[in-house]
Amino acid sequence: MTTLNNQQFRLAARPVGLPKHSDWKFTSEPVRELADGEILVKTLYLSLDPAMRGWMNEGKSYIRPVAIDEVMRAGGLGKVIASKSPKFAVGDIVSGAIGVQDYWVGAASDKTAGFYKVDPKAAPLPKYLNALGMPGMTAYFGLLDVGLPKAGETVVVSGAAGAVGQTVGQVAKHKGCRVVGIAGGKDKCDFVVNELGFDACIDYKSGSLKDGLKEHCPNGIDVYFDNVGGDILDLVLTRINLKARIVICGAISQYNNTTPVKGPANYLSLLVNRARMEGIVVFDYADRYHLGVAEMAKWMQEGTFKTREDIVVGLEKFPEALLMLFEGKNFGKLILQVAKD
Repeated sequence: MTTLNNQQFRLAARPVGLPKHSDWKFTSEPVRELADGEILVKTLYLSLDPAMRGWMNEGKSYIRPVAIDEVMRAGGLGKVIASKSPKFAVGDIVSGAIGVQDYWVGAASDKTAGFYKVDPKAAPLPKYLNALGMPGMTAYFGLLDVGLPKAGETVVVSGAAGAVGQTVGQVAKHKGCRVVGIAGGKDKCDFVVNELGFDACIDYKSGSLKDGLKEHCPNGIDVYFDNVGGDILDLVLTRINLKARIVICGAISQYNNTTPVKGPANYLSLLVNRARMEGIVVFDYADRYHLGVAEMAKWMQEGTFKTREDIVVGLEKFPEALLMLFEGKNFGKLILQVAKD
């Protein structure tokens, strides 16, 4: 077999604030021969997620930080192009932690990579990095297991047009809730209401978020699914109901701070309203992913569930593409296409 050349983005330095070009090292190395039990995966698509910014920081978290000079961690989809393992055959499409590189090689049973087969005939591949992948599972289990929505309740979700937010809102609607999104820009808000079926969406970039919450949540907020943190979280806490549930999924407004993370100033509202705030880490639900995938795939087939992906083409565009998340430039789930499927 002709020796393949593997291009990779490695972490060169811990970012301060927004990641910059000097924080990355673009390298190239030949793909080694396979040993028994190993597979070679050609990267097709990579998932770009806000959590990646946290993985670059030193310190204790739910997952170890990416080490300096290590290939940047990223989930993705790839095609098995060589195999010495009975677990996967050449041609299989797999999902797992491929990393920001052209190829992945290693043991088929590697738990860190966590590869599993996906069916390219059941849905377009990018959907497996959106509602049928980690963002979708985060939304599904975060809302249903942590948020515990009941029919008739009001659910508010920030980052409503993003990968997690668009799924949260649609799952909540399927469960009989009133859903109000928060997003940045008229186009995103129109999409959330007209395409995804939210009851309302507040454009935090235009007008008063406080007034918007008062108008669209006249009976208060029962469940808030938070993807952004900061000032938006503070404002929502002023509108929560008795026994409200706050799901902490992310805080994209805080990830690139050069000062300490801003905590909720209105946290005493949790006390007054006997409310609960709880975090969601998707890996805790790995043994139940198939349940979420099955229900949302059924809704997709019925035409009652939609997704939107924002796809950037080219591995070399990774640094710029990642920044789109923090500049609000992506519209839908941000995906990097590395090769044609």
